[in-house]
Amino acid sequence: MMEQILDAAEYLFSIHGYYGVTLKDVAQRVGVHHTLLNYYFTDKKKLFEAVFARRAGVTAQLRMEALDRYDAETNGRPTVEGALRAFLDTDLDLYSEGGENWKNYGALGAVMSNTTFGAEQMDLHFDPVVLRLIDLLKKALPDCPERDIFWGYHFVTGALMLTLARTGRIDRLSGGLCDSNDFGAIKDRMASFMAAGFLEICKARSGSGA
Repeated sequence: MMEQILDAAEYLFSIHGYYGVTLKDVAQRVGVHHTLLNYYFTDKKKLFEAVFARRAGVTAQLRMEALDRYDAETNGRPTVEGALRAFLDTDLDLYSEGGENWKNYGALGAVMSNTTFGAEQMDLHFDPVVLRLIDLLKKALPDCPERDIFWGYHFVTGALMLTLARTGRIDRLSGGLCDSNDFGAIKDRMASFMAAGFLEICKARSGSGA
């Protein structure tokens, strides 16, 4: 029952956001009386936190392990693209291969990443793995101003969240050439594209103090 509740809430939050969902909505989707949800959760905030935390630990751990493994394999001399691939490709594989519930969770993260409450959950669950990526990028770009590395991550996470949202906009814009559900095509391109961006902004500002 708990898994059914979390799956239902995850789906609804991913579509309507935190403020567009009530405990009664979740109960209705599960097919139970809303008082049952009150037995498990004192309020909607507790339910949302449980939904967000359930998969956050899995994706954060997988990416942390991938980053640590890549750092060890390169003897502490990573490349920008290699670090980004450890971070991005690991996550894209998870959402691609994990089934519809994982895709719902990705869309939930995309929706909530643009809210203050959602950002607080991101801080809580993902800061350690993000800072591990930043650590590798600093090794790969020792002369790059630290500020630009953080800006680079900002652009990366924006693209990742848009990808996980799967809005279908790129499908329509491209006349069907691109498919927002094609995580394989995204994986082939995203890390390379973002690595070039890091190298360009760091080259432009290295030593300039800009």
